Amino acid sequence: MALCSSTSLELKNPFIEGTKGKIATSKSFLRVGYVAKNEKSCCCNGRKVAVSSHLMPGHLEGSFMEKKRLEEPSQKMDFVRTLLIDNYDSYTYNIYQELSVVNGVPPVVIQNDEWTWEDACHYLYEKRAFDNIVISPGPGSPTCAADIGICLRLLLECRDIPILGVCLGHQALGYVNGARIVHASEPVHGRLSEIEHNGSRLFDNIPSGRKSGFKVVRYHSLIIDSEALPKELIPTAWTSSSTHSFLESPNSGLNLDACKNQIRPSTSSDTFSTGSHNGASWSFSHPGRMQGGKVLMGIMHSTRPHYGLQFHPESIATCHGRQIFENFREITEDYWQRLRPRSTFINERNVHYTACMQVHVASQLFRVPRIGSLVHKEDAQPFKEAFRRSQLLGNANVNCLSISSALKFPESSINVRHLKLKWRKFDKLAARVGGARNIFNELFGVCKAENTFWLDSSSVEKKRARFSFMGGKDGPLWRQMTFRLSDQSDMDFKGGGYLSIKDTQGSTESMFLEKGFLDFLNQELLSFTYDEEDFEELPFDFHGGYIGYFGYSLKVECGMLSNRHKSTTPDACFFFADNFVVIDHLNDNVYILSLHEESTTSIPWLDDTENKLLCLEASTTRKLGEQASPTATFSPYKAGFLGEKSREQYIKDVSKCLEYIKDGESYELCLTSQMRKTVGEIDSLGLYLHLREKNPAPYAAWLNFSNEDLCICCSSPERFLCLDRNGILEAKPIKGTIARGVTLEEDEELKLKLQYSEKDQAENLMIVDLLRNDLGRVCEPGSVHVPHLMEVESYATVHTMVSTIRGKKRSNVSAVDCVRAAFPGGSMTGAPKLRSMELLDSLESSSRGIYSGSIGFFSYNQTFDLNIVIRTIVIHDGEASIGAGGAIVALSNPEDEYDEMLLKTRAPASAVIEFQ
Repeated sequence: MALCSSTSLELKNPFIEGTKGKIATSKSFLRVGYVAKNEKSCCCNGRKVAVSSHLMPGHLEGSFMEKKRLEEPSQKMDFVRTLLIDNYDSYTYNIYQELSVVNGVPPVVIQNDEWTWEDACHYLYEKRAFDNIVISPGPGSPTCAADIGICLRLLLECRDIPILGVCLGHQALGYVNGARIVHASEPVHGRLSEIEHNGSRLFDNIPSGRKSGFKVVRYHSLIIDSEALPKELIPTAWTSSSTHSFLESPNSGLNLDACKNQIRPSTSSDTFSTGSHNGASWSFSHPGRMQGGKVLMGIMHSTRPHYGLQFHPESIATCHGRQIFENFREITEDYWQRLRPRSTFINERNVHYTACMQVHVASQLFRVPRIGSLVHKEDAQPFKEAFRRSQLLGNANVNCLSISSALKFPESSINVRHLKLKWRKFDKLAARVGGARNIFNELFGVCKAENTFWLDSSSVEKKRARFSFMGGKDGPLWRQMTFRLSDQSDMDFKGGGYLSIKDTQGSTESMFLEKGFLDFLNQELLSFTYDEEDFEELPFDFHGGYIGYFGYSLKVECGMLSNRHKSTTPDACFFFADNFVVIDHLNDNVYILSLHEESTTSIPWLDDTENKLLCLEASTTRKLGEQASPTATFSPYKAGFLGEKSREQYIKDVSKCLEYIKDGESYELCLTSQMRKTVGEIDSLGLYLHLREKNPAPYAAWLNFSNEDLCICCSSPERFLCLDRNGILEAKPIKGTIARGVTLEEDEELKLKLQYSEKDQAENLMIVDLLRNDLGRVCEPGSVHVPHLMEVESYATVHTMVSTIRGKKRSNVSAVDCVRAAFPGGSMTGAPKLRSMELLDSLESSSRGIYSGSIGFFSYNQTFDLNIVIRTIVIHDGEASIGAGGAIVALSNPEDEYDEMLLKTRAPASAVIEFQ
């Protein structure tokens, strides 16, 4: 993680290199609210900073807690109860998923500033609700109180509870015991290393050494200095300074089980005594300092059941990660078994209490931390002013006997409506009438295609997408919802925004949504009832409902406290589509569907639309904008677009990102910029038809919100998130892009260059782990998996590296909850997501608006499919804008990042200049 380099306080602590006896405390990220007893308050630039006195030398020994623990008996446990401390990381719920499977019961997750020390003592010692503690990774450094919260005190005081620290948690274990936290020779994020270990219990049944199959994923910029390791700490694992990419040869591939071979038995065990100091005896001697050139990857305390891992055992690409968690469970079981057997009555009582705690954590899965407002000064880092939290999904229905019934959905303010669906199917019709383009032009292209939508699978090869959905302002249930976040002049987001709803008759209703748009949409969808037999024979998952977009600024309803910039376009805009057409590109079938209330008797739209389709001939006149032209190679500047930042400024911002990464504030930052061009009156539909011909994409879209003078021409190749009728969630992030070649030979060479690029693999792996985390918040334990990792897909102008993550949605969460857990898409933010978005807001000079948001549908039966808004032209008030960017990682070159950003604008920018 990172050193806090901004400011130091004179606290006479010799543990940190380069501070000359000072504790380094960042003024960049200060968290208010966690001030436990025995903490001293210091002033830093007029701000109060709490620093625990137990960090001082002389406070590292003696815990009153072990006496209370020793009074209680224990026995072998059927399941293990873990307290998981979340350091505001984007990988915590990957650990949550692993522990849920290994422990037999989900852990309880709290943020590191959520409990007071009194709270921790109450649950750990009075209620005895937990058997062990796991401290998550996170941004920042253990030397910064704001970054580590209560974790340091847990490590100091809970000497009699098994604790496992991962990455930042590992560094915290070293720091509280006197180790120095220093910069690594280079940041290592999303790259793999081979691990050698000493055979301690945490590495039971795991091979060791080079070519043993024990490769792990690393995400860190800081390390514990192994050259000055205190005697209390024993090195247990280490690696050389060399790193590897996931795929290193054409014969490599995703084979995460291969590392389970060549497993050798453990040669030692960690045995704890029941003496007053909780002493331990080891079958190996203290190794002292490691050999030169080795990087410390694991430690354990010599007399306490405390362990640390610098690498990430929960990563999808770490071998033997689950085995490590299983070993920690066994360590925990053996520890309590040897220390004190527990009666059956006590165990049953704690089972009951644990069930209550799991209900508590179930509700907290939807509680998102609110990140503090930023101070925006030139070249100043943002910092945390405060943390607010909001319950995103009603109150928990505390039922100690059933986790699945832990939540109740909020009651809708709208009356429950029972919807019926009528539909007709026309076999093999699409090709006979000229395809999707002709169908859209004939049915919805009149009057400049006002108030129309088209979710357009214009790239259907290799089964990337199958269905297209199109419609307009037709039915009695049609309406348009337009939402704008409230003004944030003081940069302290109070929540909510303004919603206007316009119906098919032209009437408009306006209201202020105190809880925001996502809460309103959730209630809307929950207000619908339906009969499954109406759509069970349909092969697609949109049967009517909302179609539109979320803008990037809606991140304030998903965790961020504020937006630095105000969007000029609405922050969300949706049609309610009751009459629409679906094209099945696989079978060439056409469907027409009409959604209506139960009392409706006749549906003339179905008859009218059927007649139009049957009269449509394949030779329908080609519309303006379809004329063929060579694939463009224009840069956006030659196309007349003006960038909001110069090349020099963008490169400077990339360099700032690299500094943040070096200091551990982020693993990856997805920096973006905007380009704009005045276009005046333009045939927006013609432009979109031209764009889809030149740059077909599986998640393309056309949206025309005429009342807002807003048209969106999207050629996105990336799916954000979808939920099907079987409850399967899927994300398909893209990370890694390279231009197509001129010749077949060059094209294949470039494709292989992308496939085996260490930088691009690192980018992709980081976002895959982030999306696994986001899905892990709302999916059944053990269900999140990666069927496709780092596959290269080819499009008209670029090759891209794509991965697929899937999981089974838990029954007690809604469709909107799934979106809220993952929005904005991690491929547009970086990781850890919240800290990365803070940093990006401080660097970017305007709102991203619709770019980086999502376009798609929410069906009335709670299915949805959303893209990531990239490769998109937004036309608003006579101006066309294009957003583009790229992921900055430790291996990034600033000049190359600028070139990649321009590459991503070429297809949409060239479409504009060719069409005009």
